Amino acid sequence: MNALHINGNDLTLDDLRAVVYEHRPVLLEPDARLAVDRARALVDAQVAGNRLAYAITTGVGKLSDVRIPTEQIRELQVNLIRSHAVGVGEPLAEADVRAMMLLRANSLAKGFSGVRALVIDMLCEMLNRRLHPVVPARGSVGASGDLAPLAHLVLAMIGEGAVLVAGRDGKYTGGHISGRDALQEAGIKPVTLEAKEAVSLINGTQGMLSVGTLALLAAETLVDSADVIGALSLDALRGTDVAFDARIHQVRPHPGQLHSAANLRSMLEGSEIRKSHRDCGRVQDAYSLRCMPQVHGAVRDTLVHCRRVMETEINSAVDNPLVFISKAPKPGAGDPGGDGDILSGGNFHGEPVAFALDFLAIALSALAGISERRLERLVNPALNEGLPPFLASSAGLNSGFMMAQVTAAALASENKILAHPASVDSIPTSGNKEDYVSMGMTAALKLKQIVTNTRDVLAIEAMAAAQALDFLSPLKTSKRGQAAHEAIRSVSPTVEKDRAMSDDFAKIAHIISSGRLAEVLR
Repeated sequence: MNALHINGNDLTLDDLRAVVYEHRPVLLEPDARLAVDRARALVDAQVAGNRLAYAITTGVGKLSDVRIPTEQIRELQVNLIRSHAVGVGEPLAEADVRAMMLLRANSLAKGFSGVRALVIDMLCEMLNRRLHPVVPARGSVGASGDLAPLAHLVLAMIGEGAVLVAGRDGKYTGGHISGRDALQEAGIKPVTLEAKEAVSLINGTQGMLSVGTLALLAAETLVDSADVIGALSLDALRGTDVAFDARIHQVRPHPGQLHSAANLRSMLEGSEIRKSHRDCGRVQDAYSLRCMPQVHGAVRDTLVHCRRVMETEINSAVDNPLVFISKAPKPGAGDPGGDGDILSGGNFHGEPVAFALDFLAIALSALAGISERRLERLVNPALNEGLPPFLASSAGLNSGFMMAQVTAAALASENKILAHPASVDSIPTSGNKEDYVSMGMTAALKLKQIVTNTRDVLAIEAMAAAQALDFLSPLKTSKRGQAAHEAIRSVSPTVEKDRAMSDDFAKIAHIISSGRLAEVLR
C-alpha cells in the first residue's frame, strides 16, 4: 500500500479511514519537513537568546508568568507531559487512538508549531508499527485542547505510560505493556522533548476530533442504511411511494431531502407488494413512513455541515503559541532562526468541533427515533396492516418481536438523554485562566454511544422488516429490497418460533456498519 504523505493541508476523511482501519503507512512530506524545520529554527533562536516566550521559556496556563531557566527547559517538557496525564476511565478504542495520532501529526506538519520533524516522524513510526498508547477516555474539558488524552498519547513517546497489546489478528486484546518496553521491542528510541514540544503535542483538539470524525464516518453509513431499511418497512406495511414523488421534493429542495427521496424511489421501484395495493383506499401513511425524506434528509444535511467542520479542523494548526515565519534563515548568514513571530492565541479551543458533535448527536437521535416508530408500526397489531401480532408465528404461544421493540425504545430514549448538548456547559479551570471551555470531548464520547445505539435500533428494525416481508410471500419487494432482505437473511434466519435475538441484532448491526446494506443503493 502506498504511503500517505502528510503536510497539514490536504488530509481527507477518506485518508483518515485508510490509515485507521486499513493501516495505510504515513510519512511526513518533504516540503512539509522544510516548513517544520524553519519554524523550529525560530524556536531555537528564542531559546538561544533567552527571550521571553509563552510555553517556551515560561510555564503554562496560570503559571505563564513563571520564567524557566534554559537549563531546565527539558525538565519542563517531561513535567508538562506527566502533570497533564490525568485521564480516567476506560481506554479509548484502538481506532480512536490511531486517528488521534494521525491528526496530531498532520496538524504539526503544517509547520506552525515549532516542533522538530523527528517528533512528527515518531508519531508516524508508532502508527506504522501499530504502537497504540493507552489513552483514558475522560479528563478533557476541550479547551487548551484535549490536554489529558494527548498527554497520555505522548507518555508512550517518551518511554512512559502504556501501550495497547494487539493479538495475532491485530486487534486490541484488552492488555497493555509499558511504553518503554513497547518502544524497546520495536527498536524505537524514546524521544527527548526539547523547548515547546510538550505544549505543542498536548495543545490541540485531536481527542474530540478523533472520536468525532470516526463517529461521522459511521453516521454517513447509517443514514444510507436507514433509507434501505425504511423502504423495507414501508413496503412490508403496504405503504405508498407517492410521498417520494420527485415533484414534491423539488419544491422544497433541501439537498439531503432530495437525496433520500431518490433513494426511497429507487428502493421501491418494481415492488410486487406495492403493485398489489396500488388502488386501495388509503391515500397517505404515518409520518414515520411518509416523512422519511424530510427526516433522513435533514440528518444528511447535518452530516454535510459536520463533515465541512471536521475537514477544516483536521487541516488546522490548533496548538499555542504558533510560530509564523516571515523570512527563512539564509545559509551561513549567522541568523539560524530567520525572522518571524511567536504568537499566543486560542486555536486549541474546541467550540467549533463541539457544536458540530452536538448537532450530529441530535440528528442521529432523530434517525433512531423515527426508526423505532417504524418498528412499532411493524409489530403493533393495531397499526401493522394485517401482519401477525408482533410478527410472531402462533402469536400467544410465541411473543415474536414484542420485546425487540422494547429494546429499541430503550435505546431511542437513551439517545434523547445523551443528545443534550455538552457544549452549552462550561466549568472554569486552571485558576480561572481557562474560564470558558467547550466540553468537546464529552460531546464526542456521547456521540460515539449514540452512533452505537442508532445502529442497533436500525438493526432491530431491519430484522423486523425482513420478518414482515416473509409473511407477505409469495409477493416480493423490489429487486433492491430483495438484495437487502437477502443480506439480512444471510446472518439472521426467519424467526419460526421464539428465540433469543441478541446475536441476530449484533450480526445485522455488523452488516450495517460494514456498509453492506447501504451498498444496495449503489
